[in-house]
Amino acid sequence: MSSQKRDYYEVLGVSRTADDAELKKAYRRMAMEYHPDRRPGDKEAEEKFKEAAEAYAVLSDKEKRSMYDRFGHQGPAQGGFHPGFGGMEDIFSAFADIFSGGGGFPGFGGGGRRVPRGDDIEIELTVSFLDAAKGVKREIEIDRHSACDTCKGSGAKSGTQPQRCRTCNGRGQVAHQQGFFVISTTCPQCRGAGSTIAEKCGSCKGAGQVARRASVSVTVPAGIDDGQRLRLTGQGDASSQTGGEAGDLYVLIRVQPDPRFVRDGDDLWTDVPLTFAEAALGTRVEVPTPEGVETLDVPAGTQPLSKQVISGRGMPNVRGRGRGNLIARFVVLVPKDLSPEARELVEKLGPHLYSSRNSASQGTAEDSDDDQHGNDSDKGSVFDRLFRKKKK
Repeated sequence: MSSQKRDYYEVLGVSRTADDAELKKAYRRMAMEYHPDRRPGDKEAEEKFKEAAEAYAVLSDKEKRSMYDRFGHQGPAQGGFHPGFGGMEDIFSAFADIFSGGGGFPGFGGGGRRVPRGDDIEIELTVSFLDAAKGVKREIEIDRHSACDTCKGSGAKSGTQPQRCRTCNGRGQVAHQQGFFVISTTCPQCRGAGSTIAEKCGSCKGAGQVARRASVSVTVPAGIDDGQRLRLTGQGDASSQTGGEAGDLYVLIRVQPDPRFVRDGDDLWTDVPLTFAEAALGTRVEVPTPEGVETLDVPAGTQPLSKQVISGRGMPNVRGRGRGNLIARFVVLVPKDLSPEARELVEKLGPHLYSSRNSASQGTAEDSDDDQHGNDSDKGSVFDRLFRKKKK
């Protein structure tokens, strides 16, 4: 490369009337093209990278640019500015905002300050089964950290301000060059804050935040299931540094069981007890649902553990995709203790119910076959397993 310096506007490929945005865009483009991470070992590219940095350092400063426009390369020197850089680390340190992940080159070395988010908070909220079915709004109390009212989150004593960190020049990170790569680490002096506090706030002891009790409104959607979580954005702890986003609040929902129902996805199962006479002769019964009571006609000859499906009377889908069904399972009650009179009547009735054990077995088999089309008694065992699983 020639020892004679090229015109800075020519180096960046912009006109002499270029504004700040054009200058920055041009420099970023050239820095990307000749970045040492992209061209390791290329000395010519390294020189062009430094040349572009020097040009931008002068033209991006109004006073230096004015001196350069009037007197050329000697102009800025008259003001005490020496545009040359000692090495790559100096360039990355000077233009950290250009090379940081938020403003320019993801994956390349840099060192822009990244203000941390506040911590997330997680709490549990217990609701009843019916509240989970219908949806409910609750006001809950939480403990969280928020900005100190005395220092407005700065951590500094009233009447004073945090001072820019001299080690990182306010960027919160320092750059270290290792070969052609530049590694950014948290500033050891300010620990990433970009500033230091000489006199700490008496209320928060310099932390910038204090613990407070807060009331938060939580809307529990209809159909939510036990163990699901709700996320409330920005309702967690405040950031430990000014300008940082607050964390989130996660609400873990615990749904109290209801002895009348067993949930299977969006479907609900419920047991409907029948006496032997009701199952044999037919009857009308009231069945519980999340919205109230539903009346069912029980046909004569209803078999134990057979079922009826009531469409759309189960749990709402939590994402608003309709509702599940309510499955009523009929449980025939068999008395354990009979009075002498009742026993005598059952003994007299028995022979009239089935002509023989074989016909009884045949009749049961036929009934079971019919149940394959809607009243499948085998489902009882499935329900039992489900019921035992849900009860654990």
